[in-house]
Amino acid sequence: MFPSFYNRKYNKPYARQEGKFVCEDKVVEIVAGIPYFASEGSYASLFGDQWKAYKKTQLDSYTGVPLSENRINRCLGPLKDNLKGKVVLEAGCGAGRFTEVLLKHGATVVSSDLSSAVEVNQENFPQNDNHMVIQADINDMPFEDGVFDVVVCLGVIQHTPSSEETIKNLYRLVKSGGSLVIDHYTFSKSNLFRLAPLYRIGLRKKTASETIPITQRMVKKYLPLYKKYRHNKIVTLILNRLTPLVTYYNTLPQLSDQHQEEWAFLDTHDSLTDWYKNIRSKKQIVTTLTSLGAVDVWCEHGGNGVEARCKKP
Repeated sequence: MFPSFYNRKYNKPYARQEGKFVCEDKVVEIVAGIPYFASEGSYASLFGDQWKAYKKTQLDSYTGVPLSENRINRCLGPLKDNLKGKVVLEAGCGAGRFTEVLLKHGATVVSSDLSSAVEVNQENFPQNDNHMVIQADINDMPFEDGVFDVVVCLGVIQHTPSSEETIKNLYRLVKSGGSLVIDHYTFSKSNLFRLAPLYRIGLRKKTASETIPITQRMVKKYLPLYKKYRHNKIVTLILNRLTPLVTYYNTLPQLSDQHQEEWAFLDTHDSLTDWYKNIRSKKQIVTTLTSLGAVDVWCEHGGNGVEARCKKP
Protein backbone atom coordinates (compact mmCIF):
# COMPACT_ATOMS: atom_id res chain seq x y z
CA MET A 1 0.00 0.00 0.00
CA PHE A 2 1.36 3.42 -0.94
CA PRO A 3 2.01 6.03 1.77
CA SER A 4 -0.36 9.00 1.86
CA PHE A 5 0.70 12.36 0.48
CA TYR A 6 1.73 14.85 3.13
CA ASN A 7 2.36 18.59 3.06
CA ARG A 8 5.51 19.21 5.05
CA LYS A 9 4.97 22.98 5.16
CA TYR A 10 1.63 22.69 6.96
CA ASN A 11 2.28 19.32 8.63
CA LYS A 12 -0.98 18.04 7.26
CA PRO A 13 -2.02 15.33 4.81
CA TYR A 14 -3.35 16.22 1.38
CA ALA A 15 -7.04 15.69 0.75
CA ARG A 16 -8.05 14.07 -2.53
CA GLN A 17 -10.56 16.04 -4.55
CA GLU A 18 -11.72 15.55 -8.09
CA GLY A 19 -8.65 15.80 -10.30
CA LYS A 20 -6.37 17.21 -7.62
CA PHE A 21 -4.86 17.01 -4.13
CA VAL A 22 -5.39 19.96 -1.79
CA CYS A 23 -3.80 21.09 1.48
CA GLU A 24 -4.49 24.62 2.68
CA ASP A 25 -3.45 26.90 -0.22
CA LYS A 26 -1.45 24.20 -2.02
CA VAL A 27 -3.29 22.64 -4.95
CA VAL A 28 -1.67 19.71 -6.77
CA GLU A 29 -3.10 18.97 -10.19
CA ILE A 30 -3.37 15.41 -11.44
CA VAL A 31 -2.70 15.19 -15.18
CA ALA A 32 -3.04 11.86 -16.99
CA GLY A 33 -2.89 10.14 -13.61
CA ILE A 34 0.31 11.86 -12.44
CA PRO A 35 0.20 14.27 -9.46
CA TYR A 36 2.44 17.29 -10.08
CA PHE A 37 3.79 18.36 -6.69
CA ALA A 38 6.54 20.51 -8.24
CA SER A 39 7.25 22.33 -11.46
CA GLU A 40 10.08 21.04 -13.60
CA GLY A 41 12.49 23.88 -12.90
CA SER A 42 15.33 25.11 -15.07
CA TYR A 43 18.01 22.65 -13.97
CA ALA A 44 15.82 19.60 -14.66
CA SER A 45 14.16 20.54 -17.94
CA LEU A 46 16.87 19.17 -20.22
CA PHE A 47 16.69 15.84 -18.40
CA GLY A 48 12.98 15.63 -19.14
CA ASP A 49 13.47 16.34 -22.83
CA GLN A 50 16.37 13.90 -22.91
CA TRP A 51 14.26 11.01 -21.61
CA LYS A 52 11.50 11.83 -24.07
CA ALA A 53 14.05 11.53 -26.88
CA TYR A 54 15.59 8.30 -25.53
CA LYS A 55 12.61 6.57 -23.95
CA LYS A 56 13.81 2.99 -23.99
CA THR A 57 17.56 3.23 -24.54
CA GLN A 58 18.59 2.00 -21.08
CA LEU A 59 15.81 -0.52 -20.48
CA ASP A 60 17.09 -4.08 -20.17
CA SER A 61 13.94 -5.30 -21.92
CA TYR A 62 14.97 -3.18 -24.91
CA THR A 63 18.71 -3.94 -25.09
CA GLY A 64 18.36 -7.59 -24.13
CA VAL A 65 21.33 -7.13 -21.77
CA PRO A 66 20.86 -6.92 -17.95
CA LEU A 67 22.96 -3.79 -17.49
CA SER A 68 20.48 -1.92 -15.32
CA GLU A 69 19.62 -5.03 -13.33
CA ASN A 70 23.28 -5.78 -12.64
CA ARG A 71 23.94 -2.22 -11.53
CA ILE A 72 21.01 -1.85 -9.15
CA ASN A 73 21.42 -5.38 -7.79
CA ARG A 74 25.04 -4.59 -6.94
CA CYS A 75 23.91 -1.46 -5.08
CA LEU A 76 21.05 -3.27 -3.32
CA GLY A 77 23.23 -6.15 -2.21
CA PRO A 78 21.24 -8.56 0.01
CA LEU A 79 18.18 -6.30 -0.26
CA LYS A 80 17.55 -7.44 -3.82
CA ASP A 81 16.19 -10.78 -2.60
CA ASN A 82 13.85 -9.21 -0.05
CA LEU A 83 11.95 -6.53 -1.96
CA LYS A 84 8.70 -8.40 -2.51
CA GLY A 85 5.95 -6.44 -0.79
CA LYS A 86 8.36 -3.68 0.30
CA VAL A 87 7.42 -0.04 -0.33
CA VAL A 88 10.25 1.57 -2.28
CA LEU A 89 10.77 5.22 -3.20
CA GLU A 90 12.67 5.54 -6.46
CA ALA A 91 13.95 9.12 -6.38
CA GLY A 92 14.93 10.41 -9.81
CA CYS A 93 13.25 7.67 -11.82
CA GLY A 94 13.96 8.98 -15.32
CA ALA A 95 12.50 6.79 -18.05
CA GLY A 96 12.46 3.78 -15.74
CA ARG A 97 15.62 1.70 -16.22
CA PHE A 98 15.57 0.83 -12.50
CA THR A 99 11.78 0.95 -12.19
CA GLU A 100 11.70 -2.11 -14.43
CA VAL A 101 14.01 -4.04 -12.12
CA LEU A 102 12.34 -2.97 -8.87
CA LEU A 103 8.93 -4.04 -10.17
CA LYS A 104 10.44 -7.30 -11.37
CA HIS A 105 11.65 -7.91 -7.80
CA GLY A 106 8.08 -7.52 -6.56
CA ALA A 107 8.44 -4.14 -4.85
CA THR A 108 5.67 -1.59 -4.50
CA VAL A 109 7.32 1.38 -6.18
CA VAL A 110 6.78 5.13 -5.99
CA SER A 111 8.68 6.54 -8.98
CA SER A 112 9.42 10.24 -8.61
CA ASP A 113 11.26 12.76 -10.77
CA LEU A 114 11.49 16.54 -10.89
CA SER A 115 11.49 16.51 -14.68
CA SER A 116 8.84 15.61 -17.22
CA ALA A 117 10.54 12.21 -17.45
CA VAL A 118 7.64 11.05 -15.25
CA GLU A 119 5.50 11.01 -18.39
CA VAL A 120 7.92 8.60 -20.07
CA ASN A 121 8.18 6.47 -16.95
CA GLN A 122 4.42 6.07 -16.85
CA GLU A 123 4.37 5.28 -20.57
CA ASN A 124 6.98 2.56 -20.10
CA PHE A 125 5.53 1.21 -16.85
CA PRO A 126 1.86 2.21 -16.40
CA GLN A 127 0.65 2.91 -12.89
CA ASN A 128 -1.13 0.11 -11.08
CA ASP A 129 -1.52 -1.30 -7.57
CA ASN A 130 2.26 -1.73 -7.36
CA HIS A 131 3.46 1.37 -9.18
CA MET A 132 2.82 5.06 -8.60
CA VAL A 133 4.39 7.94 -10.57
CA ILE A 134 4.66 11.51 -9.23
CA GLN A 135 6.49 14.67 -10.18
CA ALA A 136 8.17 16.08 -7.08
CA ASP A 137 11.30 17.83 -5.84
CA ILE A 138 13.77 15.33 -4.39
CA ASN A 139 14.40 17.80 -1.54
CA ASP A 140 10.72 18.36 -0.80
CA MET A 141 9.00 15.01 -1.15
CA PRO A 142 5.28 14.99 -0.30
CA PHE A 143 5.58 12.29 2.36
CA GLU A 144 6.01 12.11 6.12
CA ASP A 145 9.34 11.03 7.54
CA GLY A 146 9.98 7.31 7.91
CA VAL A 147 7.40 5.86 5.53
CA PHE A 148 9.52 3.85 3.05
CA ASP A 149 11.12 0.46 3.54
CA VAL A 150 13.78 1.34 0.97
CA VAL A 151 14.76 4.59 -0.73
CA VAL A 152 16.74 4.16 -3.96
CA CYS A 153 18.46 7.05 -5.73
CA LEU A 154 20.89 6.16 -8.51
CA GLY A 155 22.44 8.53 -11.04
CA VAL A 156 20.79 11.60 -9.51
CA ILE A 157 22.31 13.07 -6.35
CA GLN A 158 25.33 14.59 -8.12
CA HIS A 159 22.94 16.62 -10.29
CA THR A 160 21.23 18.38 -7.36
CA PRO A 161 22.38 21.69 -5.83
CA SER A 162 23.74 20.08 -2.64
CA SER A 163 24.60 16.39 -2.43
CA GLU A 164 24.68 16.40 1.36
CA GLU A 165 21.29 18.10 1.65
CA THR A 166 19.78 15.66 -0.84
CA ILE A 167 21.14 12.62 1.01
CA LYS A 168 19.78 13.99 4.30
CA ASN A 169 16.33 14.56 2.83
CA LEU A 170 16.24 11.07 1.33
CA TYR A 171 17.45 9.44 4.53
CA ARG A 172 14.68 10.94 6.63
CA LEU A 173 12.08 9.26 4.43
CA VAL A 174 13.45 5.82 5.36
CA LYS A 175 11.59 4.04 8.15
CA SER A 176 13.41 2.59 11.16
CA GLY A 177 15.04 -0.65 10.06
CA GLY A 178 14.82 0.42 6.41
CA SER A 179 17.60 1.15 3.93
CA LEU A 180 18.93 3.95 1.75
CA VAL A 181 20.67 3.00 -1.52
CA ILE A 182 22.56 5.66 -3.48
CA ASP A 183 25.46 6.35 -5.81
CA HIS A 184 27.48 9.43 -6.70
CA TYR A 185 30.10 10.69 -9.14
CA THR A 186 33.61 10.54 -7.73
CA PHE A 187 37.07 11.80 -8.65
CA SER A 188 38.62 10.14 -11.71
CA LYS A 189 41.96 10.67 -13.44
CA SER A 190 40.30 9.83 -16.76
CA ASN A 191 38.51 13.19 -16.61
CA LEU A 192 41.73 15.17 -16.41
CA PHE A 193 42.71 17.26 -19.43
CA ARG A 194 39.47 16.51 -21.30
CA LEU A 195 37.86 19.15 -23.49
CA ALA A 196 34.36 17.93 -22.56
CA PRO A 197 33.90 20.53 -19.77
CA LEU A 198 34.35 23.29 -22.35
CA TYR A 199 31.56 21.82 -24.48
CA ARG A 200 29.37 21.61 -21.38
CA ILE A 201 29.80 25.32 -20.61
CA GLY A 202 28.16 26.20 -23.90
CA LEU A 203 25.58 23.43 -24.16
CA ARG A 204 23.95 23.32 -20.74
CA LYS A 205 22.35 26.75 -21.23
CA LYS A 206 20.74 25.85 -24.56
CA THR A 207 17.36 24.24 -25.15
CA ALA A 208 16.87 20.56 -25.93
CA SER A 209 15.86 21.46 -29.48
CA GLU A 210 19.47 22.62 -29.87
CA THR A 211 21.42 20.27 -27.58
CA ILE A 212 19.98 16.96 -28.81
CA PRO A 213 20.77 17.56 -32.51
CA ILE A 214 24.23 18.94 -31.65
CA THR A 215 25.20 15.91 -29.55
CA GLN A 216 23.76 13.54 -32.15
CA ARG A 217 25.91 15.11 -34.86
CA MET A 218 29.02 14.77 -32.70
CA VAL A 219 28.27 11.10 -32.06
CA LYS A 220 27.66 10.42 -35.74
CA LYS A 221 30.97 12.07 -36.58
CA TYR A 222 33.27 10.54 -33.98
CA LEU A 223 31.71 7.24 -32.88
CA PRO A 224 33.02 5.33 -35.94
CA LEU A 225 36.54 6.25 -34.82
CA TYR A 226 35.90 4.88 -31.34
CA LYS A 227 34.68 1.65 -32.87
CA LYS A 228 37.57 1.37 -35.33
CA TYR A 229 40.26 2.02 -32.74
CA ARG A 230 38.58 0.44 -29.70
CA HIS A 231 41.52 -1.96 -29.25
CA ASN A 232 44.14 0.79 -29.57
CA LYS A 233 44.59 2.31 -26.11
CA ILE A 234 46.63 5.30 -27.29
CA VAL A 235 44.16 6.37 -29.97
CA THR A 236 41.25 5.80 -27.60
CA LEU A 237 42.97 7.98 -24.99
CA ILE A 238 43.44 10.77 -27.54
CA LEU A 239 39.82 10.54 -28.67
CA ASN A 240 38.65 10.72 -25.05
CA ARG A 241 40.70 13.85 -24.48
CA LEU A 242 39.67 15.67 -27.68
CA THR A 243 36.00 14.71 -28.08
CA PRO A 244 33.20 14.95 -25.51
CA LEU A 245 31.68 11.59 -26.40
CA VAL A 246 30.71 8.99 -23.81
CA THR A 247 31.18 5.58 -25.42
CA TYR A 248 31.02 1.95 -24.34
CA TYR A 249 32.78 -0.23 -26.91
CA ASN A 250 35.36 -1.30 -24.33
CA THR A 251 33.33 -1.19 -21.11
CA LEU A 252 30.06 -2.64 -22.45
CA PRO A 253 31.07 -4.72 -25.49
CA GLN A 254 27.91 -6.82 -25.15
CA LEU A 255 25.82 -3.96 -26.56
CA SER A 256 24.99 -4.20 -30.26
CA ASP A 257 26.18 -1.49 -32.66
CA GLN A 258 22.70 0.01 -32.65
CA HIS A 259 22.61 0.21 -28.88
CA GLN A 260 26.20 1.48 -28.74
CA GLU A 261 25.09 4.44 -30.82
CA GLU A 262 21.92 5.02 -28.79
CA TRP A 263 23.80 4.90 -25.49
CA ALA A 264 26.40 7.31 -26.89
CA PHE A 265 23.59 9.67 -27.98
CA LEU A 266 22.01 9.54 -24.52
CA ASP A 267 25.02 9.68 -22.23
CA THR A 268 26.94 12.24 -24.28
CA HIS A 269 23.91 14.52 -24.05
CA ASP A 270 23.49 13.73 -20.35
CA SER A 271 27.13 14.53 -19.54
CA LEU A 272 27.17 17.82 -21.44
CA THR A 273 23.88 19.35 -20.32
CA ASP A 274 23.59 18.68 -16.58
CA TRP A 275 23.39 21.91 -14.60
CA TYR A 276 25.13 20.49 -11.52
CA LYS A 277 27.95 17.93 -11.63
CA ASN A 278 29.07 17.41 -8.04
CA ILE A 279 31.98 15.13 -7.13
CA ARG A 280 32.37 13.31 -3.81
CA SER A 281 34.92 10.81 -2.56
CA LYS A 282 34.09 7.49 -0.96
CA LYS A 283 35.19 8.93 2.39
CA GLN A 284 32.89 11.94 2.00
CA ILE A 285 29.87 9.76 1.24
CA VAL A 286 30.58 7.51 4.24
CA THR A 287 31.03 10.57 6.46
CA THR A 288 27.71 12.03 5.32
CA LEU A 289 25.83 8.79 5.98
CA THR A 290 27.38 8.15 9.39
CA SER A 291 26.74 11.76 10.45
CA LEU A 292 23.04 11.10 9.86
CA GLY A 293 23.18 8.17 12.25
CA ALA A 294 23.15 5.44 9.63
CA VAL A 295 24.52 1.99 10.48
CA ASP A 296 25.79 -0.95 8.44
CA VAL A 297 27.24 1.50 5.94
CA TRP A 298 28.59 -0.12 2.78
CA CYS A 299 30.40 2.02 0.21
CA GLU A 300 32.57 0.96 -2.69
CA HIS A 301 33.86 2.26 -6.00
CA GLY A 302 31.71 1.09 -8.89
CA GLY A 303 29.28 2.12 -11.60
CA ASN A 304 29.43 5.87 -12.18
CA GLY A 305 31.67 6.52 -9.19
CA VAL A 306 30.89 5.30 -5.67
CA GLU A 307 27.92 3.19 -4.63
CA ALA A 308 26.57 3.04 -1.09
CA ARG A 309 23.82 1.65 1.06
CA CYS A 310 23.05 1.93 4.75
CA LYS A 311 20.44 1.07 7.33
CA LYS A 312 18.43 3.39 9.52
CA PRO A 313 18.44 2.14 13.13
